Order: sequence, then C-alpha cells, then structure tokens
Amino acid sequence: MTSDEFDAWLTQPAQTRRPLVMGVLNVTPDSFSDGGRFQDPQVALEHAQAMVRAGADWIDIGGESTRPGSQPTPAQEQLRRILPVIRAVRAALSTLVSIDTTRGEVAEAALDAGADLVNDISAGRDDPAMLPLVARRNAAIILMHMQGTPATMQISPTYRDVTAEVAQFLIQRRDTAVAAGIDSRRILLDPGLGFGKTLSHNLQLLNQTATLAALGHPLVVGPSRKGFVSEVTGQAAPDQRLFGTAAAVAWAVTNGAAVVRVHDVGPIAQILRMVHAIQVAKNADFLKD
Repeated sequence: MTSDEFDAWLTQPAQTRRPLVMGVLNVTPDSFSDGGRFQDPQVALEHAQAMVRAGADWIDIGGESTRPGSQPTPAQEQLRRILPVIRAVRAALSTLVSIDTTRGEVAEAALDAGADLVNDISAGRDDPAMLPLVARRNAAIILMHMQGTPATMQISPTYRDVTAEVAQFLIQRRDTAVAAGIDSRRILLDPGLGFGKTLSHNLQLLNQTATLAALGHPLVVGPSRKGFVSEVTGQAAPDQRLFGTAAAVAWAVTNGAAVVRVHDVGPIAQILRMVHAIQVAKNADFLKD
C-alpha cells in the first residue's frame, strides 16, 4: 500500500474498509521476539521485502525495544539504528512505512528519510514536541494506551473497568492531538495489548473490540506473540505463538479492528483476506453436488 492508497483508505467507510497488515521490523538488539535479527540494514531490507511479498500493507520500523522492563533508548541511538533501514526500504519499496518511536526528534528524522506516519506508544505524552511535529508534517499518527512505562507497566497493572478507562484515555489523547493541529481523519487508536495489562485485561479488551472500534477512528490491534497469548495457549517461545495470535487477530478484525500489527505476516494476511471476504459478502452462491 502506498501513502496515497493509505490516504484513500482512511476516508473509506469502516464497514467496507479492508483490514490492513502492519509488518513488524524491529531494528534492535533486545526486542522480546526478534531482537538482534535485523540490525544489519541489508538483512532488514530483505525481511521488509519478504513481508511485503507475503501481504504486508506497511512496515513498522522501530529502533527501541518496548518489552516489559526495558529502559529508554537515547534518540541518537534510535536514529543510528533506524535511518539506514528506512532509507533502504524507501529506496526499494513503495509501501507505507511507519516509525515506531515516542521521540519527536526521531520521528522528524524518520519522516525526512521517507517514513509516512508515526506509531507512538506513549500517545504523545513522552515528548511535547511530538504532536506539533505530526501536525506540521500533516502525517498520520497511531495513539496507543499504556499504563506506566515499558520499565514499569507490568508491575501490578490495575483498572476498575479496563475497557472504559482505555477508551477514555484514547479519546482524551485524540482530543489533545486535534488541539495540537492534527487532522482527526489521520488519527488511529491502539488499546495497547500487553502494555500495562494482565491476562484478564488483554482478554477483556479483545472481547470489547467492537466498543473500541466504535470510537470513530481506525483501530490498531497488536496481539502478535504477546505474553498473554502464551498464558492461554501454553506456548512459551514467542515464535510458537502463531495460532494464538491468529485467533486473536481473527476475533479483532471480525469485531471492527482496522489494522493488525504482526510478526508472522503471511498467515495473518490470509486470515484477514478470508475474514474480509466473509464480512462484505452479500449473496453467497453455494456449490452444489
């Protein structure tokens, strides 16, 4: 998907909009699932190309691990990691590219290098420069909910009503982004599965996907290989959590999610195509013996 196609997608009715696959490209030594695999720009480019061939609509590039317990990565180190990869991907592919960062300095350099939108897990809270930057560049942004920080988020997260509190937070951050000058039509929302949530919280949020999708913005859901999938399925290794991830993705998209952020692009892309075909079917012609 090109940036022009993405702009057109944003204007389509939610009921008929095709769900998109965001392929994860971590350019880090310490991400929970694939840390260290794609630090070399050529290897990262080859993986991005493979994800696009497998059905990724866009590539999400990040230079900072946000696994539970992780510490912030300085902006200059993020830039050292991500800029060669963004430039290589942009030179080879016309597909949409997002930058996964909470720092305005990193986001601006990434946009200059060819990124199209910003994926901010802090929803613009970490850096006061982020939202004005996105507004000035007329970029799209994903605003995500997180209780605490990556370093603290899994230390006894608590909610009275997780869905209501996450929804309230997302609307508040949406309003703050609009007040900063960001076009409301270019805002996507993410409930932040695995970010400051217990197993019960994650399952409740998935159960209430339709409520979150009704907030009026494309909903991004990222269950891929998360720890809560392991808790349900019993698969300890992140790369063995495909079936659990696939079930969460199918549920989320059926209930209104617009974008899924995943590592295993090929199987998930097939699932999304099948779910969407069922969603938009009006009259089915059944094969007869």
